[in-house]
Amino acid sequence: MKYMLMMNTPTGGAYQVASWPQKDLQAHIAFMKGFAKKLGASGELLGAEGLAGPDQAKSVRAGADGKPITDGVFPESKEFLAGYWIVEVENPERAYAIAAEASAAPGPGGKPLNLSIEVRQVMSGPPPDIA
Repeated sequence: MKYMLMMNTPTGGAYQVASWPQKDLQAHIAFMKGFAKKLGASGELLGAEGLAGPDQAKSVRAGADGKPITDGVFPESKEFLAGYWIVEVENPERAYAIAAEASAAPGPGGKPLNLSIEVRQVMSGPPPDIA
């Protein structure tokens, strides 16, 4: 079963990790690299990326003429998607365990961040009764 694990982080201005002390940011990055390496070695990691902050985000839709219409930045957002992992695991419980481990990534002072990780199954196609 494939799952997407999406790490959401609170807003409050610019991407908050940018204001962390250098050693805390380095520890966080080292954790994330080690986490990805561990999941890769187990064969569970299909992909993972960190995302740019919300100050670089745009919402895009097609206009009546098909050309893109953009909107954003959205500073009033309560939280934003900071990054994601796509994993392939035997059951949802394993996806939840991976999400909990990612949630505990170190923050300022090494304290676990305990950020919200949204876990959603990646569907392989439409339901058979619709296809």
